[in-house]
Amino acid sequence: MLSVSNLSVQFGKRVLFDDVNVAFTQGNCYGIIGANGAGKSTFLRILSGQIDPTSGQVYLEPGKRMSILEQNHNAYDEHTVLESVVMGNAPLFKIKQEIDALYADYNDENAERIGELQVQFEEMDGWNADSNAAALLSNLGITEDLHFTSMADMDSKLKVRVLLAQALFGNPDVLIMDEPTNDLDYETISWLENFLANYDNTVIVVSHDRHFLDSVCTHIGDIDFGKLNLYSGNYTFWYESSQLAARQRAQQNKKAEEKAKELQEFIRRFSANVAKSKQATSRKKMLSKLNVEDIKPSSRRYPAIIFEREREAGDQILNIEKLSATSEEGEVLFQDVNINLAKGDKVAIISRDSRASTAFYEILNDNRKADSGEFQWGVTTTHSYLPADNSGFFNDDINLVDWLRQYAKTEEEREEVSIRGFLGKMLFSGEEALKKCTVLSGGEKVRCMLSRMMLMRANVLMLDEPTNHLDLESITTFNNSLKNFKGTVLLTTHDHEFAQTVANRIIELTPKGCIDRYMSFEEYMSDKTIKEQRDKMYSVPA
Repeated sequence: MLSVSNLSVQFGKRVLFDDVNVAFTQGNCYGIIGANGAGKSTFLRILSGQIDPTSGQVYLEPGKRMSILEQNHNAYDEHTVLESVVMGNAPLFKIKQEIDALYADYNDENAERIGELQVQFEEMDGWNADSNAAALLSNLGITEDLHFTSMADMDSKLKVRVLLAQALFGNPDVLIMDEPTNDLDYETISWLENFLANYDNTVIVVSHDRHFLDSVCTHIGDIDFGKLNLYSGNYTFWYESSQLAARQRAQQNKKAEEKAKELQEFIRRFSANVAKSKQATSRKKMLSKLNVEDIKPSSRRYPAIIFEREREAGDQILNIEKLSATSEEGEVLFQDVNINLAKGDKVAIISRDSRASTAFYEILNDNRKADSGEFQWGVTTTHSYLPADNSGFFNDDINLVDWLRQYAKTEEEREEVSIRGFLGKMLFSGEEALKKCTVLSGGEKVRCMLSRMMLMRANVLMLDEPTNHLDLESITTFNNSLKNFKGTVLLTTHDHEFAQTVANRIIELTPKGCIDRYMSFEEYMSDKTIKEQRDKMYSVPA
């Protein structure tokens, strides 16, 4: 359906892609992965025709329609919400516009043309366009009273959902999406996962959300060494098979039959764990042919994120009584929050309003005053905090060695070899450690903040959207480190896998109190009784 032939892309002396040949077929969802700077977004822009390759070509089967998730959130500000969605099917919208224009200047001469256009319009299911667009919007949480609102007047987070509906509208043959889960809540992401898992056409997606990639992908396209290699399976299958391949290559003395047995066990485990029916047929066919030699060694570097505690905390961690906070506009973010944090708790702090969870952390770190209530940390606790907005930490024009040295507590820790050790674990080695902190990317700033947290050796970690700006390699390593951490964790994240695999307790902050449950994140989100309770606690009296 869509193919790339002899594709090469070069920027100056840098070769991003070299002689790439790949075909994307109907009924499959391809997750494109690669290290930061590997060219994932560039590849999608080439597929969609937004930029031209240095050489080679992209071929879309004649008569097939491609749809792209719009990245410019203000591109449709002159249109209504409903009209913006229908514009996702450009050929249909063009016919609609021509019909409207001809009717506006109706005469006997254009009557025949109107008839021709109406036949085409009907064949494209044009008469149901508005109702189909409205259904998509409703599924994505855009209520009917907003359908005729100007896009310019829409909240930025709701705009993302409208543009998502636009990309999905009209059942495109090829759907291209770059980070589609950004700024979406759990319910909307879940709806999108189910939609794409049962989508009959071709999907090509870039995402840092591992749960999303696992839920929707039948194939992974790995960009490495200037090539794009396709593998059957979702992200976890690719990751674990690549780890297996690396281990087996390192085991030169291991017998071939032992390696084959290990591979067969690996395949058996994944075959029994295929969740989506559409994935199952494709996956099992490919698994039967899989050879560990097919998995190429990766150039990726994984950081070493290891949280150690200077001392173990006692039984009393944190006690909160009747804590409340409002926004600058006077809206209640949360109120009457009562929490007793126990040793060993790893808590996902969630809210439908991200301002609530951020305010909660800022209060606990004495960066903000609560409207009412109080909290008390246990005397044996030490805590470190990764805020959602870390920009205030990087205003001084100093290098990373001097930046991290500010947070050292002993003379031994202040020595350059010690500081460079912590930075090196986060992939700032050699000259990289002398970069000025004012020129760092978003991902580099988060990795610096993680170096700072490791240096502090706290027994309580507070993390507000910790995966923002990180690549898949850092996210995966970070996730594993928190699972292994022996202390207490307070965590707010839109990364489903993080919440599910780290948290053993869920606390939701609402304008009418909090919900507190010892259960997994998936159990919490799927519990119908809890959902009814949640809806009531967010409802506003008429």
